[in-house]
Amino acid sequence: MRSREYDLDFRDGSARIRTWGVVLLGVAGLLWTWCAVLLLTPYQVDREPDDQYPKQCEARLFTDRGTANEGVYRGDYCADERDWPEALLVLGLSVPVSVVGAALVTTGVVSRRMSAHAEAMRELDRIADQRAAAQSE
Repeated sequence: MRSREYDLDFRDGSARIRTWGVVLLGVAGLLWTWCAVLLLTPYQVDREPDDQYPKQCEARLFTDRGTANEGVYRGDYCADERDWPEALLVLGLSVPVSVVGAALVTTGVVSRRMSAHAEAMRELDRIADQRAAAQSE
């Protein structure tokens, strides 16, 4: 395989790596959004199936001993609907996905830049060799 063909294959591989990194960062962004929804939005809880008057619950993050945090002690339904472990699990899952995504994007971009740099250096060497050959004649 000629060096140009190898270089083009290398750049294609780098672009694929970068694309996978962007996809993983997108997944991490969705996980962060899901965690934000779980923590920042108020919600309703049905006390029984097809409840016409569901209980209104405060957002988890903005309560100070409110319905979401103290509900277990008072027999409230809010505490069981959105619990902290679910939100923390989503947040915890987003961390490795973010790290791997950032590493893949960085690897793909740097590899492509290094390939372009090597190609430019080869081109400059070729031009310098042509000038040296022309001057020696």
